[in-house]
Amino acid sequence: MARKRSLPTADELRVWRDYIETAEALRAVISARLQSDSALSAGDYAVLLALSEAQGHRMRSSDLAAHINWERSRLSHHLGRMERRGLIAREDCVTDSRGAEVVLVAAGAEAFQGATVPHLRAVRELFVDALTAEQLDAAGEVAAALRAHTIS
Repeated sequence: MARKRSLPTADELRVWRDYIETAEALRAVISARLQSDSALSAGDYAVLLALSEAQGHRMRSSDLAAHINWERSRLSHHLGRMERRGLIAREDCVTDSRGAEVVLVAAGAEAFQGATVPHLRAVRELFVDALTAEQLDAAGEVAAALRAHTIS
């Protein structure tokens, strides 16, 4: 049985760097477009998306942090900024007096709806249209394999 190398090869590192650098550059361009088109940051959009999909358009802060994969302190600071801008509200949790729920308010829902079509157009233009159908399928398979490997 062949023993696995303990470190990646030069070719494996090249692929890794290409993947990371491309993903970061793509994310930066899409985030800049989102900000320009809607005045929402990528973080704002992630929060508003999660709340728009949540039952009753509300989530406990801890559940929201886990859902968007953020540290609770980062989320708390971000929610403060969003609350000051009138995009969300924080309310005491009715089922648990120790917790708070983040609630999507009308202005936040309107901002999210206004941002969605331009954001999805940017995703189409910069990601989907850059790939063939086969490459898009392969990208989905790669993402699923990485997710399964890192979660297990």
